[in-house]
Amino acid sequence: MMTFFPKTHFDFLKYRKVYFTISALIFVLGIYLFATKGLNMGIDFTGGTMVQVKFEQKVDMAQIRAALGQTGQNSDLQSYGENTYAVREKGSEANVGEVQARIEKALDTLNVPYVVQQTNFVGPTVGQNMTERAAWAIILSLVLIIIYVAFRFNNILWGTSGVVALFHDLFVMAVAFAITQREIDLVVVAAFLTVAGFSINDTIVIFDRIRENIRLNPRATLGQLINQSINETLSRTVITSITVIGALFVLYFCGGEALNSFAFAMLVGCICGFYTTVALTTPLVYVWTKGALEEMPKAANKPAPKAVEKKPETAPAAAQATPASGHKATRKNRRNRR
Repeated sequence: MMTFFPKTHFDFLKYRKVYFTISALIFVLGIYLFATKGLNMGIDFTGGTMVQVKFEQKVDMAQIRAALGQTGQNSDLQSYGENTYAVREKGSEANVGEVQARIEKALDTLNVPYVVQQTNFVGPTVGQNMTERAAWAIILSLVLIIIYVAFRFNNILWGTSGVVALFHDLFVMAVAFAITQREIDLVVVAAFLTVAGFSINDTIVIFDRIRENIRLNPRATLGQLINQSINETLSRTVITSITVIGALFVLYFCGGEALNSFAFAMLVGCICGFYTTVALTTPLVYVWTKGALEEMPKAANKPAPKAVEKKPETAPAAAQATPASGHKATRKNRRNRR
């Protein structure tokens, strides 16, 4: 197997307070941004107007986006079959006609005949329902991850630390969207859930190595076991992260407008996931379970004195039994001579 770091001995736990401080600062920054700028929720969550049109000739989506961009409004474009597109724009039910007229005026600049097939308004009730579904999807996935990791490693604290790291990844992704004011739609929510699965997979790999090293080195301290496990899996973590991030960079720059926000969310989440796996999940395990595992070497040394004390007791008994058996053998030899 290819390795980048065959033998490393980094002390990752040494700077755990620095990691916790960085995460705390990110949390404070995120709360401030959410309170001041907020998140730019897409039409899937806020409601708006959807105009579906069909062109009589083939038109490139980039040309349609360029025409819609001239309106000064943020419009979402999706393809629905051959030469059929849906243009969505945020707004209230009162200005549906205004939005449709603006979209048609922008499409007229393409000089390609088209037909408006339908115009619908996505109300706030539908948007609220989607928001609740997305929130429940994220919450349930985190709860199920806690249950799975707790069942696999027989320790709910390990599962909790993994979910805290996942929440940290999702929070950083939300902060990135608050800073850039990118729209959050259902595709971005899919990216959030994908990052959660990617991050917990890397965490479980390290947890497996920690559990194996606990079995192989029962006298080692928890800090030594965690540092050893991270160093042993570091090459695998780096190779996996570089491969995924490289593919996401290609998707971000060459995937087109439709996948740009998805690739952006995945990039932020995967980079943050690499950080949290090494700098947050395992330090939390160390802090929360240090007391129980640090006592293991002490408990392992306790039976040794008892075994030493029993040896002097058995030695005299053996010494007493040996002369008796020797006298009996001498008597038998004398009788045989007679």
